[in-house]
Amino acid sequence: MSGLMLAMLTSMISTSVVGTALPTIVGELGGQDQYSWVASATMLTMTVSTPLWGKLSDLFGRKLLFQSALGLFVASSVVAGLSQDMGQLIAARAVQGLGVGGLSALSQVILGDIVSPRERGRYSGYMGAVFGISTVAGPLLGGFIVDADWLGWRWCFYVVVPFALVSFLVVQKVLRLPHVKRSTSIDIWGATTITASASALMLLLTLGGNQFEWNSVWTYFLAAICLLMLALAVLSERTAGNPILPPRLFRNRTFVLTSMASLFVGMAMFGAMIYLPQYLQIVKGLSPTNSGLMTLPMVAALFVSGVISGKIVTQTGRWKIFPVAGLFIVAVGLFMLSRLHVDSSEWLIGFDVAVLGVGLGLSMQMLILAAQNGAEQRDMASTTSGVSFFRSLGGAVGVAAFGAILTNRLKDEMAEMLKAAGISLPGGSDVQLGSPSAIQQLPGPIKNIVLESFTRGLETVFLVGVPIALLGFVATIFLKELPLRGPATVPAAPEPLSKDDLVLAGLLLELVAQRVERADGPSALLTAVAKMAPPEGGTELERARAVARTVLRPTSRALITQATPPQKDLVSGGISQ
Repeated sequence: MSGLMLAMLTSMISTSVVGTALPTIVGELGGQDQYSWVASATMLTMTVSTPLWGKLSDLFGRKLLFQSALGLFVASSVVAGLSQDMGQLIAARAVQGLGVGGLSALSQVILGDIVSPRERGRYSGYMGAVFGISTVAGPLLGGFIVDADWLGWRWCFYVVVPFALVSFLVVQKVLRLPHVKRSTSIDIWGATTITASASALMLLLTLGGNQFEWNSVWTYFLAAICLLMLALAVLSERTAGNPILPPRLFRNRTFVLTSMASLFVGMAMFGAMIYLPQYLQIVKGLSPTNSGLMTLPMVAALFVSGVISGKIVTQTGRWKIFPVAGLFIVAVGLFMLSRLHVDSSEWLIGFDVAVLGVGLGLSMQMLILAAQNGAEQRDMASTTSGVSFFRSLGGAVGVAAFGAILTNRLKDEMAEMLKAAGISLPGGSDVQLGSPSAIQQLPGPIKNIVLESFTRGLETVFLVGVPIALLGFVATIFLKELPLRGPATVPAAPEPLSKDDLVLAGLLLELVAQRVERADGPSALLTAVAKMAPPEGGTELERARAVARTVLRPTSRALITQATPPQKDLVSGGISQ
């Protein structure tokens, strides 16, 4: 668990650590038009590679693939830190996403292999808490590194390398999993079509409304590619011998509902995680470090709710109430965040994000637990990686879609408010969200318009997240609460034998002893009884008669005596048999 949790901690931090450091990185390397790709490249490759890691681990072993993902993650982190331009950084981040996808999926698969569903509640709570801590601690750590002049932004990538190496060594030393090769082939066509479909969707949501208009040839082309690849993926998975996402999974009601709920959880969670620091830095004017500190109520609430709910599930075996309540609380938290404005107090912000953290802590890992508990053992890896895939896909879709909503709303609000104030800007009403310090230095009237426009745009983003979370809430309501499978237990002690049973057993042993003593030739009975004696005790007949004399007959008499104990003679006071 220490190795798995450390690996998840480092991998998840790497996906969020650049959030607060990105304006500085872009300022040094240039390429403002490629701003979003530094984050989306990682999320894209993480999303499309998640189901592949689960399937490959069935072929080549969990431990080998887990360590391979760690190695890929370490190498790409070093390259990202050494990048000299935006192209190198984006490429390194894309490879880093492959490693992150493996670590996040395989840590859950390995947990499912070594812990029974009944006991997994406690450990899932720990994993969920680590996931939440790392997601929130990333911006905090990135802000500290950027604010510390003696470090520099490159240490945002270097800092996770030592932890990943320690995780590698821990896993190498203590993880002992039998290598069970479950298949001899890889679904290449399925992997290609699934990856192509997800990639086309991500490109459409990331570039649409930014690099090209929504009503354009590129939009329809990418949408057509996405649908075509999705249809081919369905066909491939139905005909492949060893599909990545077996079609039988989608006949499992629990898998379908948990995947849907995870999709909506990912959209709501990543949407809030990415854009809340932007609100804190741009609207509230906080430094990167202080904006990270403002997310601590969320991580504390997520940790506490995740651990407590896991312990309750382990003790009671009841789990459904937690994802149902969690998704509803997520919707409430998003609604509360949508009510924030320029003058909102830091205490109110902290309370709102704490509510969101409670909902995420109750729901995220419980959905994985429910899916694993409802899956067959042969589908454990595919089920786990499939649910993780949909959660990651939801996060990628949420970040891209919410970004498009925020950008369009900002443009409209800026244009409307500038026009109403009679102010014209040389660069138009386009706001560069990646430069919070520059926004804080704008002249008073323009700054107020920018902050108010951003607040209204963020309000729309969080409001859109509310019905998304409610859809997940509806999906969890229809989950069937299957009893959690527990570990193998020692059978209960049998009921004591009745007196008649004791007498019958004694008489049977006496009969066996007599048959053995009268035997004069080889027989199956003689051979069976002789095996109860040491092999060096003579011939088979001699060993069998010794067993009858020293074991069977004394045991027979003891059983009969236990059933009919001696009684005192009431007249003479003696013992009557």
